[in-house]
Amino acid sequence: MTTRSEPGDNRRDPSLSAIMSERRRLINLAYRLLGSLADAEDVVQETYTRWYAMTPRQQEAIESPGGWLTKVAGRICLDLLGSARVRRESYVGEWVPEPLPDRTEWTGARPGDPADRITLDESVTMAFLVVLEAMTPAERVAFVLHDVFRYSFAEVAEVVGRTPAACRQLASSARRRIRESQTPVTSDARQADVVRDFKQAWEAKDIRALVDLLDPDATAIADGGGLVTAMLEPVEGAERIARYLVEVAGLAPDLVFLERTVNGQPGLAAQQDGETVVVMAFDVAGERIKHLWAVRNPNKLRPWTA
Repeated sequence: MTTRSEPGDNRRDPSLSAIMSERRRLINLAYRLLGSLADAEDVVQETYTRWYAMTPRQQEAIESPGGWLTKVAGRICLDLLGSARVRRESYVGEWVPEPLPDRTEWTGARPGDPADRITLDESVTMAFLVVLEAMTPAERVAFVLHDVFRYSFAEVAEVVGRTPAACRQLASSARRRIRESQTPVTSDARQADVVRDFKQAWEAKDIRALVDLLDPDATAIADGGGLVTAMLEPVEGAERIARYLVEVAGLAPDLVFLERTVNGQPGLAAQQDGETVVVMAFDVAGERIKHLWAVRNPNKLRPWTA
């Protein structure tokens, strides 16, 4: 497996600078595969631990250090995805991928924070990550490695442990899932307008305005992780969602709503006493919100809170 970082990176150069230069790409890969920045950090740390557990002679024998690191990180992610389904069975309420802010809007990011190395594009939107979450681990790994990071199916097969032909089928199945879940494309500017109108309607506790902004069959999902109060099951239907949101606003009148970029798209963050307590991502189809994801789990709000 070769690396896709920089031209010439597949040469033999296991030096510290060459190895550490792969960190950004590995974080990007692991976050897309796992939907969790914390887990992505752990995967990359484990990958480097395995590299430095080898002798210098073993390292020098590896033709493409970047490719080796990718293969190892991919396999660790594959194992984690397999065990994640078991762990999620004991998770309190719904599980939502960890939201990422735009790097210019962070309140709590530290210098060198791994989130700074996540490239925000269409492959990290909340809607995209949620669809990935519904895939089998093998589908997810095959699709992300091939379609997002442009590895060949022969290279993907080394990670997944199946034939290139089988990996091709896995990626094809994943693409079909994505096509079936896609909503009509809405420009970022229009999405921002819809989210801004939603924010204003929520602040005003205007149920009718909220209903008008929501698709009649809209779905709202919250993730509190059992650590804070959050709805345990999805709320469906524009009327029910609107009434729930107004109820929440009434219980916390001191909430301050802010327009923020969430996973590369227009979203909202709500603060209480200067601390971010919820981050919301939206799937906007045309003029209305089709899906709404609210993350309240404080463990997933690290980059958002000072």
